[in-house]
Amino acid sequence: MPQDRPWKSAFSTTLPVMFGYLPLGAAYGILAIDVGVPVWGVLLMSLVIYAGAGQFLAVALLGASAGLLELAVATLMLNSRHLFYGLSLLQPFSGASWRKPYLIFALTDETYSLLTSQAGALDHAQAFRISLLNQLWWVLGSALGAAIGAGLAFDSRGIEFALTALFIVLTLEQARRLRRGLPFVIALFCGLAALFVLPERHLLLGAIGAATLLLLGHYRYHREADA
Repeated sequence: MPQDRPWKSAFSTTLPVMFGYLPLGAAYGILAIDVGVPVWGVLLMSLVIYAGAGQFLAVALLGASAGLLELAVATLMLNSRHLFYGLSLLQPFSGASWRKPYLIFALTDETYSLLTSQAGALDHAQAFRISLLNQLWWVLGSALGAAIGAGLAFDSRGIEFALTALFIVLTLEQARRLRRGLPFVIALFCGLAALFVLPERHLLLGAIGAATLLLLGHYRYHREADA
């Protein structure tokens, strides 16, 4: 990475996220306006909550006139997967100084994927730039969607596929960098098993938990074998 152009490098790194976050953020903004969230509320959520799936869930529940307790519990269950993200980054985030609180706050699925794809030890300054740019793309997409929703009639059907496409790109990028098939085989196996065994509300957490336990077991087995 050119040391004199760190922001340019961070911008290039976040381009796949930008192409997902702009249309997805716009979809969120449009839907939020449609259920009665004011423009300032749309932007405030993207600034202080910054949880794409959580914000879509909040919009859906607000549209269904759900209470705050229902909203809080549903959001907690949806975002419980971030417990595993945080545990895996305890060591890489150590020594991040004043950047650490924001790095923790901005740890979305896509940002986690980008940070864990970086070669070598985690550069805290570059991780901060990547995290900040990713949130910028989400806020810009939200603002665009809020503007469209407030001024125009817009059919947003199908736009949510941008999130699926984004995860596909990030998975391919991880595979290209890691060049090890086992984690992806385990993830595929756990995902399919959860799909057939678990109810939909527990599917994601169950798949992530099972994959984490299998990877930890594999790591411990090889560590003991090498000892």
